[in-house]
Amino acid sequence: MNQAAIEATGLSKRYWLGEHQHYVTLRDAVAGIFTAPVRGIARRLGGERNEGASGANDEEFIWALRDVDLEIAHGDIVGFIGRNGAGKTTLLKILSRITTPDRGRAVIHGRIGSLLEVGTGFHPELTGRENVYLNGAILGMRRHEIKRRFDEIVEFGAVGKFIDTPVKRYSSGMYMRLAFAVAAHLDTEILMVDEVLAVGDVAFQQKCLGKMGDVARDGRTVLFVSHNLLALQSLCNRAYWIDQGRIRAEGSPGKLVADYMQASYALQTEQVWETPEDAPGNDVIRLNRVSVRPSKSGSDSQITVRSPLTIECDYWVREPGVFIKPSLNLYNSQGIQILSAHDNQLADWRGVPLDEGIYRESCQIPGDLLNSGIHRIEFCVLLDGQEEWRANDVLTFDVQDASDFRAGWYDEWEGAVRPLLPWRRERLV
Repeated sequence: MNQAAIEATGLSKRYWLGEHQHYVTLRDAVAGIFTAPVRGIARRLGGERNEGASGANDEEFIWALRDVDLEIAHGDIVGFIGRNGAGKTTLLKILSRITTPDRGRAVIHGRIGSLLEVGTGFHPELTGRENVYLNGAILGMRRHEIKRRFDEIVEFGAVGKFIDTPVKRYSSGMYMRLAFAVAAHLDTEILMVDEVLAVGDVAFQQKCLGKMGDVARDGRTVLFVSHNLLALQSLCNRAYWIDQGRIRAEGSPGKLVADYMQASYALQTEQVWETPEDAPGNDVIRLNRVSVRPSKSGSDSQITVRSPLTIECDYWVREPGVFIKPSLNLYNSQGIQILSAHDNQLADWRGVPLDEGIYRESCQIPGDLLNSGIHRIEFCVLLDGQEEWRANDVLTFDVQDASDFRAGWYDEWEGAVRPLLPWRRERLV
């Protein structure tokens, strides 16, 4: 096909703040007929503010989407990233014709199957079987076409013995499995999926990703919204970054995710809390200071892939005789957990009993281990062998690339880590 699957120009959507607009009754409609001329005169006399004017009424509504242009080709697998409330779901709802835009237009070439929230398009009083046929009919499919796919849908959704039960009695997991199975198996040219991986167990998530990969290989178009950035990168060949209702960037998923993560997390190589009352923690233990720095130079030196790092954590112990064992988790810019570490030298798996006071824990990450990019550290504290609390993202640091051992090749170095491993060559013959 020469034409694009989706063409959107200037899509904008706003929502009113404060008091909700009431539903228009027949009486309101009739009254509107007589009051419309009066309102028109009031507008012309300046008695009513013009909402389209710059700065007028801006405090009364929020733009969920503003001036969005898209062109998505047939067979593209497109991911959308951005913070909660950025406008990703609103965009998919407009493209799915669930919501109408306030401005702009979108042209869709092909039938759409969408899964934007649990049970979208399902009638709670109907059985699973009836909802499958209802959804197929809405898509314009004939009964024999739906029947041909029915067994695949039921098997994928794993709801066989509940298929003739009203879906209002389904758990959220059952709801999601059947809804995704319907969206993915019926004959649609375009599949839109919003955060399906947020519901269900690991096996179901892997099953969904595998099915979306199959759909994409069949030449169908997939639009995928997810906070699982690793899944988005592995599945998609293009991505859009949406920020405050606008498209901030477009490009390859890997590059876009790295830029998004760097913008989302301000670099923080040290944090200090002067008093326990202001520090993260609880009645037993609270942080005093955390830091990450190159081990062999000053604290202001640049961190590179060659740098060994020293991580320090100072904390207040506020009760005597407690068994404390700190640990840390390290994540890279794609949200992949690189490592989890704690003090293995402690003889007791619970830790050691500590008196009240301020203590310092420190550890080292060797150089030539981490890859370049933004990294985040979270601290966890075990109390009597059980996790007591964790402080998320207390440190965020940027590992810069280094030209050593590049041999003139300066493209992106793939992988979660990039250790400098010993190699040996010997001639055998």
